Amino acid sequence: MNLQKTEKTCLFIDGSSLYSTSRSLGFDVDYKKLLDFFAAKTHIIRAYYYAAILDTEDYSPLKPLTDWLSYNGYFLVTKPAREFTDSTGKRRVKGNMDIEIAVDMMEMAPHIDHAILFSGDSDFRRVVEAVQRQGTRVSVVSSMRSTPPLIGDDLRRQADQFLELSALAGNFTRRQTENPRPVRTNAPPVRHPADQMSEPDEDDPLS
Repeated sequence: MNLQKTEKTCLFIDGSSLYSTSRSLGFDVDYKKLLDFFAAKTHIIRAYYYAAILDTEDYSPLKPLTDWLSYNGYFLVTKPAREFTDSTGKRRVKGNMDIEIAVDMMEMAPHIDHAILFSGDSDFRRVVEAVQRQGTRVSVVSSMRSTPPLIGDDLRRQADQFLELSALAGNFTRRQTENPRPVRTNAPPVRHPADQMSEPDEDDPLS
């Protein structure tokens, strides 16, 4: 892993993608440890976390996490998720944050040395290429070890560096089978709307 302490770095975390990838690998992310891990290795300018939030009555299942993130060093970017019933009558949730991530990466590129993208979606290949043309190197965090692999070949080849999530996991994740005592400084566990996310062809990292 090539991280430099003097580099001005931004994290761009697709919340749904990171959640799905870590769950498929058998981990839960500790977001305090994640930020601490990268801050110890590079100069973090900003850590973006993107989430499409489904409001159920007056409460979102993501609210405990998003509230914690916004008070603990993350720059939160959210938009409403849309709930609908598909042709088979199954309840689905749609909430894609690709545009928001792409816009922020392009806006931040002139001000940073290194962008770290937490997503495996090949749709990001073009924005990664555009950011690189501005002189910013791009690392992508996802997994080849999940079944199926959650990183698209096009994105992995375009990135300056691919970081395998499972290889980093010990630094900022905990096993799902663990039941640690609540710690005030750690982000709360939540039931994520990604468990119900639809549009598999849109969100498929290999598409």
